[in-house]
Amino acid sequence: MTIQVQKSFEDKKEANPCGKLFLVATPIGNLEDMTFRAIRTLREVDIVAAEDTRQTRKLLTHYEISPGKLLSYHEHNKVASGPELIRLIIEGKNLALVSDAGLPAISDPGSDLVKLALEQHISVIPIPGANAALSALIVSGLSTERFQFLGFLPRDNKERENLLRSLEDEQGTVLLYESPHRVLKTLEAIYEIWGDRKIVMARELTKRYEELVRGHISECQDWLAEHPPLGEYCLVIGGADPNEVKQRRDAWWQALSVEEHVQHYEVQERISRKEAMKKAANDRGVSKRDIYQELL
Repeated sequence: MTIQVQKSFEDKKEANPCGKLFLVATPIGNLEDMTFRAIRTLREVDIVAAEDTRQTRKLLTHYEISPGKLLSYHEHNKVASGPELIRLIIEGKNLALVSDAGLPAISDPGSDLVKLALEQHISVIPIPGANAALSALIVSGLSTERFQFLGFLPRDNKERENLLRSLEDEQGTVLLYESPHRVLKTLEAIYEIWGDRKIVMARELTKRYEELVRGHISECQDWLAEHPPLGEYCLVIGGADPNEVKQRRDAWWQALSVEEHVQHYEVQERISRKEAMKKAANDRGVSKRDIYQELL
């Protein structure tokens, strides 16, 4: 790969200079969270590419910006729309990309447009602003020294389980998004693999009904049972306990295969294979089904 150096605000001397791609943050709920620079950028660019043109039209109208420059760019038309938007930028048009809310290119198709732009040596310029995940993190009361953003967890049960297993020893705070109709299922999956960690459930951030529920996963499950989920959630989950991670890594069974681990309990404690599999699963922090599959 050839190194690329971007000078975002260096004047170009070409007769027909290429335009630029601006990634413009929009409010996650409260319209007052729009920055002066974001408003100015949306006024000055030639095109505004929006994930949801109806939502963005309301925003532009509120700030008295002409909605006539709006074009659609979303997950379902990005294959056709992306190259066309890049062509317009190459021809000299300045383009602002916005998502439904918050920073574009995070858990949305904007990242694909950024890649296309960089392949054509187009300058990509961030216009910072509100972000739901970071807003939830800073008010969570959980550690902000190290964190990891997962976006939305996979819908497939096995893929979701594999991802959570791979992060079981992660000691940094974990951030993820979830819809109201899946949040309970997600909490169940996290509880099963990571245990009863501290968690903050944030919804309606910056809006009138902003709500943050702080507690342990089990407590939040009970809360949702009595208060049906409403709105999109940002979940902020505490990292793994360092002592527990060390104990797990230093465990006596680490050098044993799964078969040897199960046999140890069968012989030493004189219990059934079924019970031995259950104990081995508990030691390893996996389900009994995983142990069974390993022994097939």
